[in-house]
Amino acid sequence: MTSLRTARWLQSIVRRHLDGQQVIVVSNREPCVHELEPDGSIATRHPISGLVTALDPVLRATGGTWIAHGSGSADRALVDRFDRLQVGDAEGHYTLRRVWLTRGEERGYYHGFSNGTLWPLCHLAFESPRFTRSDWRHYEDVNRRFADAVLAEARDPHPIVLVQDYHFALLPALLRARLPGAIIVAFWHIPWPNLARFSRLTGGAALVDGLLGSDIVGFQTPEHARAFLDCVEVSPDAAVDRVGGLVGRPHGTVSVRTYPISIEWPSRWAAAAPTVEECRSRVRAELGIEPDAPMLLAVDRLDYTKGIEERLAAIRRLLCRGNATVARPVFVQVAAPSRTRVERYQQLGERVRARVAAINERYGAAGYQPVVLLERHVEPADVFRLYRAADACHVNSLDDGMNLVAKEFIAARDDGQGVLVLSRFAGAARELTGAIQVNPCDIDGVADALADALTLPPDEQARRMCAMRRHVADYNVFRWAGDLLLDAAAARGMRAGEDPVAAIG
Repeated sequence: MTSLRTARWLQSIVRRHLDGQQVIVVSNREPCVHELEPDGSIATRHPISGLVTALDPVLRATGGTWIAHGSGSADRALVDRFDRLQVGDAEGHYTLRRVWLTRGEERGYYHGFSNGTLWPLCHLAFESPRFTRSDWRHYEDVNRRFADAVLAEARDPHPIVLVQDYHFALLPALLRARLPGAIIVAFWHIPWPNLARFSRLTGGAALVDGLLGSDIVGFQTPEHARAFLDCVEVSPDAAVDRVGGLVGRPHGTVSVRTYPISIEWPSRWAAAAPTVEECRSRVRAELGIEPDAPMLLAVDRLDYTKGIEERLAAIRRLLCRGNATVARPVFVQVAAPSRTRVERYQQLGERVRARVAAINERYGAAGYQPVVLLERHVEPADVFRLYRAADACHVNSLDDGMNLVAKEFIAARDDGQGVLVLSRFAGAARELTGAIQVNPCDIDGVADALADALTLPPDEQARRMCAMRRHVADYNVFRWAGDLLLDAAAARGMRAGEDPVAAIG
């Protein structure tokens, strides 16, 4: 095992290699949401989000600024007159700057172009992207609004700006024009579509040009990085070095790199968590599950890319077989509400609820409910307890950039037990070879894998889990951020006096 990368190590990277520069993160999703409760109190909720899971510890370590859309009903009540508040605890804190959007902007930029156009375009999950000019105009406007916020938060002309995901593809170029001294890194968390799919997008060239305002464009897997370069290369004036992953631009050379994202290690929830045995006992009691029942867990946003319907079909198939080796199993599905104003997601929720009800009616009995659907927000500490209580965890993504649920489950299992069933179409499958890997579209194959997971001998569980824990510890989120920031420091050094086209040639 290599030496463990920690928050302190990441801090040293910023001090030694980046002269202590301010780190600014820009994302649509905020790390905490404040909601007004019916009794007038304000609740703090932490989204089930891989982006939040990864970036919150990085911001705590660097003490930077996180700029995000303020979406909670009580978000405005807690900010100062500059729309800021402090987030964190004794282990580290940072500034959260909230940006407010109108209903029209949210509908056009977020529900429209981001999630009605880009999300289905980038995911092979059988949903057609749609494009309207009004959605595109809102997307442009909101990207400009966030550029204004970055300029307002930058303490000097040379911040490090980490632009997160598909909501802000135009932002790097906007910042390059207005903050030319910044080091800009764009990280694309979701898959990048192949050239044939990308060509369906009206205005796709503007997105590529926007991202190429960065110093670095990062992706989860080499396949996604290569697909992006394919889309860059079709431009008649593109200067691309595919071997080096470099693109020549007027402001300098843009590096296109792979940075598989990860999680905090050790998990902050581990110190206060009950033992595995306590979690098994308490969770089963809370959910009305028999004490010794085999329990399989799935934690997802309620999204059509997560393979929830396919999972339910496999569960039904397994129960239909009446497999005696998996007597009265219980499948706990956490389905955090997502994009609830979008009709496609409303319909998905209706179908999932109907399928769960049908399975429970057909295969349930007195005191036994095969599927427990938790269609609500669950706080991270409680999700951690669920991970520790489960015999197996199932990630069934139809297409996914990474999926950090798989790594979170591994981090929770310090007992060396538990089985991960993992879709081969999640980016995490490249790293977590100790998982039982499945094709989520193969319903019988998934049913077989679930049965295998719930009957795997303890010594085989330990062998697989210990290997995956070593990997996730070595390649944790601090290493991810450190590698990215070290490359940003190198990019800053290259920029001075460089002829980008000559550098590519």
